[in-house]
Amino acid sequence: MSEPVMGVVSCRPPALRRFALLATALSLLGAAALSAPVLAAATPAADTVYAIESAKAAKSLVVDVAHAGPRLVATGDRGHILYSDDQGTTWVQAKVPTRQLLTALFFVDDKNGWAVGHDAQVLATQDGGATWTRQFEDVKRESPLLDVWFKDTHHGFAVGAYGAVLETTDGGQHWEDVSDRLDNEDQYHLNAIAQVKDSGLFIVGEQGSMFRSADDGQTWERVEGPYQGSLFGVIGTGQPGTLLAYGLRGNLFRSTDFGTTWELVQLKAGRGALEFGLAGATLLDNGSLVIVGHGGSVARSDDHGATFSVFNRPDRISLSAVTAAGNGNLILVGQGGVHVATSSGADLGK
Repeated sequence: MSEPVMGVVSCRPPALRRFALLATALSLLGAAALSAPVLAAATPAADTVYAIESAKAAKSLVVDVAHAGPRLVATGDRGHILYSDDQGTTWVQAKVPTRQLLTALFFVDDKNGWAVGHDAQVLATQDGGATWTRQFEDVKRESPLLDVWFKDTHHGFAVGAYGAVLETTDGGQHWEDVSDRLDNEDQYHLNAIAQVKDSGLFIVGEQGSMFRSADDGQTWERVEGPYQGSLFGVIGTGQPGTLLAYGLRGNLFRSTDFGTTWELVQLKAGRGALEFGLAGATLLDNGSLVIVGHGGSVARSDDHGATFSVFNRPDRISLSAVTAAGNGNLILVGQGGVHVATSSGADLGK
């Protein structure tokens, strides 16, 4: 897969309206600066367009999945947000005030969560994902937000295309553009943000760009990373200062000192080194890590990310995110919607 084109765009081409699973999604069209702080609407406007209810929503493109307490919540194409209270067996479609693709979500507890997506939209829920309101959008920008993280119910960040960084300190009632806190003159796409235990926040993005903050995102330091290709995700391992960054062609790197030094983690598939892009990861309650990606790749580590075993699903579907089902199984999402799998990534009963 070719590397996404980088650089500052001086004019705005037609809006991007489709999402190709993470490895191609970051070749984005369109750029514009985010506006100054915007007061979020407390209630949807009278002409708000809601996501269309579909019996096939759980089988359509799903991009992210997370826990709201014991409940599972997933986001995807056409503004679809789904939730399950039976460990992924059945899914209910939430009422969502958008039909744009939603790229990521994050919950701080069993009630309060946020989702982000195209048109630089930020949506919020206070009932565990059953209903949502829109807190922010910038349609003219014509490029998406790609990840979201909250420290608590007040303070959070959203990151996205062309170096976008938004911050809120009041639960999303106001969002402020703080992109200039990062040394990112080339406006590389920022693809993921995560917290690292006892260290701070870490952002990864296009062309191997890395940034870290030890003060809850008030100041950021650019990190010299080990790889010049795009990184699609980052996750803390649960160990102090230890994190994983992953991206194109199966590239996976581990740091135990908050990104100062890195080592390559080899991923071996059945026929040699794994060369599929890696798109999403989760830290399980027992400390195991699971990373998923293209070609049906599911990699699992039981030693805090030092080594991984790899299972390639026979269906070879592209996977974008993973979380625990709550009963020892995994919930995989991506191409073909939601998939309930064993702890190794295989379909149940196979």
